[in-house]
Amino acid sequence: MLTSNKIFFSALILSTTLHTAVFIKSPQFSLFIAPKNKPMKIAYVKDSQLPVEIEKKLIDRKNPLSRPSIKVADKQSLPQPLKDREALLAQSKRLISQEPALKPLSIKPDIIAVKKRVTLPPLDIAKMNNPSYIGYYQLVREKIRRAAYQNYARTEEGEAYLTFVITQEGFLRDVKLIPEKSTPSYYLRDISLRSVRGASPFPPFPKELNYPQLSFNVIISYEIE
Repeated sequence: MLTSNKIFFSALILSTTLHTAVFIKSPQFSLFIAPKNKPMKIAYVKDSQLPVEIEKKLIDRKNPLSRPSIKVADKQSLPQPLKDREALLAQSKRLISQEPALKPLSIKPDIIAVKKRVTLPPLDIAKMNNPSYIGYYQLVREKIRRAAYQNYARTEEGEAYLTFVITQEGFLRDVKLIPEKSTPSYYLRDISLRSVRGASPFPPFPKELNYPQLSFNVIISYEIE
């Protein structure tokens, strides 16, 4: 009896094992083994039922050359405000073309050129007996006159009396203005002193003037013609 039961249970276990192996190897069994994914195919189907207007718009987007050209409205089709504007522009152009060219305005200068004159009274040669002194004195006077002419830039008139000393080497010393014999104009007094200083140094004394220094007097006259 025990032997029969043992054989029965052995047969049952063997049968169960075989059925299980066959069931697992079956392609329909997907509990533990995932089925292989198959590639998907997408097919586009042209819909021939699209409206004609939509199809034309799609064609126009793809081909810009097929778009209709923009037409410019003529003057007859313009609204009334634009017509008035066009008429005003045309009238303005016609008036401008008829206007004569304007002549440039003549500008008068604010500064009027004046003719100035700077002189030194002539020497009293009758009181001088040394030709070398006279010649040297004339040279000194001319240098001072040219310097005064360059400094004279206003329209004030008057005279300035100055006295100064020149050394034998031609250097200037002790230049003074005599107020009681000169113009009260501070400007003319100032440029007179600056002119004498600006004209120095002077040439050295000639050999005939064998002196360590000599004194000179000049009167500078300022006039406007």
